[in-house]
Amino acid sequence: MLMSACIFSGLQSESSLYSEQGLGVATLSTLYASVLLSSMFLPPILIKKCGCKWTIVGSMCCYVVFSLGNFHANWYTLIPTSILLGLGAAPLWSAQGTYLTTMGNLQAEKVGKLGKDVVNQYFGIFFLVFQSSGVWGNLISSLVFGKMSMQEAIPEEQLMSCGAKDCLMGPAATNSTHHPSQQLIYTLLGIYTGCGVLAILLVAVFLESLEDKLENEGERRPRPPPLWSTLLSTFMLFRDKRLCLLMFLPLYSGFQQEFLSGEYTKSYVTCALGIHFVGYVMICFSAMTALCSLLYGKISKYTGRAALYALGAAIHFSCIVVFLPWHPNTNQLPVFFVLSGLWGMSDAVWQTQNNALFGVLFEENKEPAFANYHLGEATGFVIAFGYSSFLCVSTKLYILLGVLSLAMVGYGTVEYLEVKAASKVLGAEKKNQAEEEEMKTKM
Repeated sequence: MLMSACIFSGLQSESSLYSEQGLGVATLSTLYASVLLSSMFLPPILIKKCGCKWTIVGSMCCYVVFSLGNFHANWYTLIPTSILLGLGAAPLWSAQGTYLTTMGNLQAEKVGKLGKDVVNQYFGIFFLVFQSSGVWGNLISSLVFGKMSMQEAIPEEQLMSCGAKDCLMGPAATNSTHHPSQQLIYTLLGIYTGCGVLAILLVAVFLESLEDKLENEGERRPRPPPLWSTLLSTFMLFRDKRLCLLMFLPLYSGFQQEFLSGEYTKSYVTCALGIHFVGYVMICFSAMTALCSLLYGKISKYTGRAALYALGAAIHFSCIVVFLPWHPNTNQLPVFFVLSGLWGMSDAVWQTQNNALFGVLFEENKEPAFANYHLGEATGFVIAFGYSSFLCVSTKLYILLGVLSLAMVGYGTVEYLEVKAASKVLGAEKKNQAEEEEMKTKM
């Protein structure tokens, strides 16, 4: 899955190559709209019918097709392949979440540990590897496109409209007009496609089937529910009020990822430094996210997830407060990397803890739970892409603050409900023990 992610990370960062035709934005918008629709129905059905392993393999093929579509990039190749990629992305992520959660719980039973601790650790390791794809994908694109000639000097007039002041009415950026040669584009796409094909072969050959693993462990396979029940399971889970409260977490995850990949790279990095710095700034973000994902997966059993969520919210809140008054310019090069690194530290919280949280709280309904998670995340992407072309960056930052606040309130409420439910269970157990002791005394 690392190599498939490598394809998408690089191509997403370089979508601005087609911005003259509006094709890059249209492709990404179509992609996330397709993910949204796919999340509603496909994941539970495919996972039940094909199993986690072959759902992952089939979905990864969609990434390779998208890469092939970029060889002759136009409306007739990128829009259909972005739809196909979106249809495959939701089942891929739902199958991955289901696979890791189930394997984590099985391992916890073997070693006598809490399931949530092992699941957290598994997601931490996974996102270490996954987020490193952003490093390799952006490094490849930066090295390939590094052969282009450097940009011209940035006009002072353009710098005045960078940052939160960018309302799409300032002078057009003059430092992103150098289009790479077709040979460089083909070289990049060839590398990405080769990585994707290799990834599919590795998963198909070496990944252990979850269903076979359950059989070997002596676990009975549950009888598959009717098709209509599987189809509606994603929506039926909304009867659980915990899911309704938690949906702001994936929604915010979509908003904050779009802000970094869309607004920060365009209105801050490209505007003030040039497009050739985008890849290196995103490498810093991905590297920090990868390392912190591993760290959070290991320390969560000591700190608890609430402390990590508080840390993630505090870092993003602080970054947004800095983004609002900041006027980026070429003399502040380290600041661009520090802010992207801090954003990555917080992103690691949303990636690892959100997935683990949904897997632990909805252990009996993992497939629809992860489908709803990616439905919420795709909704955040679609909304953010929808307003990206007509709102000022400052307004987008205030929206981020609002959604972050709602997400933390919703999460805090769920934690309160979980503690309250656990206290009731503990109280009932103590009462039963007291009654048993009393009966023994009478006898």
